[in-house]
Amino acid sequence: MKENKIILTGDRPTGQLHLGHYVGSLENRVRLQEDHQQFIMIADMQALTDNADNPEKVRNNVVEVALDYLAAGLDPVKTTMFVQSAI
Repeated sequence: MKENKIILTGDRPTGQLHLGHYVGSLENRVRLQEDHQQFIMIADMQALTDNADNPEKVRNNVVEVALDYLAAGLDPVKTTMFVQSAI
């Protein structure tokens, strides 16, 4: 029986994701979801460390990052995506 590896990773929603995020990590996450158990955190609490004066920006970026994850090909059936402050 093949053992699935578990991956925990994430992003701080401090701004919009860009091509560098895709090439640097999202492309691999999409590929790895096929044969790994994957948990991806949107680390909103960590983003507040340097955006404490603008929590609304962080909240908006959480939604944008989640949409970018889906647009990049992350499948919520195969990959668990969650917001840090929700746990």
